[in-house]
Amino acid sequence: MIGFMVSRLLLAGIFALASAASWAEKLEYKECVAAALSQNPDLAISHAQIEQAEAAVRQARGNRMPRVNLSLTATRSNDALNAFGLKLGQRSATFGDFGAGEFNPANPNVLAVAPRDLNHPDAVNNFNSRIELLVPIYNGGMVQSYIDTAKAHVRAAQSGDQAARQQLTKHVLMAYQGVHTARAYIKVAEEGRIAAEEYVRITDRLHKQGMVVKSDVLSARVNLEDIKVRIIEAKNAEAAALDQLALLMGKSLDEPIDVGEPIIPTLLEGAAADLRAQALAEHAGLHALRSQLEGAGAQVGAARAGKKPQFNVMLRQDWNDRNLGLDAASYTVAGVLSWNAFDGGTTNAGIDRAQAARAELAAKLRQAEDGIGYQVTDARRKALEAEEKIAARVIGHEQAREAQRLVKKRYENGMATLVELLAAQTQSDKSSADLVAARYELAVNRAELKRAVGVLNADTL
Repeated sequence: MIGFMVSRLLLAGIFALASAASWAEKLEYKECVAAALSQNPDLAISHAQIEQAEAAVRQARGNRMPRVNLSLTATRSNDALNAFGLKLGQRSATFGDFGAGEFNPANPNVLAVAPRDLNHPDAVNNFNSRIELLVPIYNGGMVQSYIDTAKAHVRAAQSGDQAARQQLTKHVLMAYQGVHTARAYIKVAEEGRIAAEEYVRITDRLHKQGMVVKSDVLSARVNLEDIKVRIIEAKNAEAAALDQLALLMGKSLDEPIDVGEPIIPTLLEGAAADLRAQALAEHAGLHALRSQLEGAGAQVGAARAGKKPQFNVMLRQDWNDRNLGLDAASYTVAGVLSWNAFDGGTTNAGIDRAQAARAELAAKLRQAEDGIGYQVTDARRKALEAEEKIAARVIGHEQAREAQRLVKKRYENGMATLVELLAAQTQSDKSSADLVAARYELAVNRAELKRAVGVLNADTL
């Protein structure tokens, strides 16, 4: 009965594992990239920066448009000047406000009399309703410079977004291929475990026959335990690669995923000099820096505009009333020409600062162009090296496996030591791992070459 229950539990566990595996969403490389480009938080930040830059363009263009201000001001004052002015604004001033009732021609000192109503008026209420139109006519090119700066920042943000997309495409490939690489390591380790278990059996048999000492048996078992640890490490690497892929795609770590077929990018053809020239023309990061440099040049123009005159027109319509209303209408038309004749060198300092910022960006651009040229050359060198390395690793792997087979036969016949056998097995395992690593390096280095040139794309990988 107990045996039956144990069998039931084992079957339930197997079905549960099978169900969990079937629930994992299997994604091909292009699907992983598409998910990452639509959900990765880094690209969300990049898109927000583009929106900010586009809003800055609209904001700068708005400075060219007239401004309409509406205002309603309620005032109560018994200040002599303000009270009289408010009455004038309401067009309700009278001779009595000047103290005409206190004027007595018979008084020889009549001119020295201080009119009470003029100097000590009662409080006056006033409601001022106003519409004001401000029209910018000429500002020395400052607004256009701000618009040019904002447009350059939009182009820089868009190029930065493109560079971020290519970088993300490469990171997805590294995680995607990392899963396959970890699984290849698991396979190698499992093969090593099978071999190590066989060595334990062979050593036990030879020990019973008196052909080897007890220490050989113990060494064979230690070797088996070491290989079991490597299997655990390889499985953890697989899980870590899957988690990294999920994070790049913006998925929850609790959501099981699986990868489709491995992907190996094609080698980007061309001589190193041609690829460097292509990178200078197409690399999105360089385009972003060039746009930033253009924006810095526009900032210099904005700073220089501070030395030019500005002319603006103001049109205003007012209504003043003791109560809320539209009585006592009046208008004002003004044109204002201003020119900053002297500001203690502030404007010149601003120009110098803007020019220095542009010079800094120009130096950064030259530095980045040199850096991209080096990245292209280095990535191409490593990509070609990876191809040669794979060819060498394949030959080395075949020879190591053959050497292992020969040493194993010699050990079984008592013609080799356990140390030689384990050394041959270690060499065989290493050759297998080196071949796996070389294939991963080939994929990553080819992708890096395309990213450095600025043409990395999942659809044309």
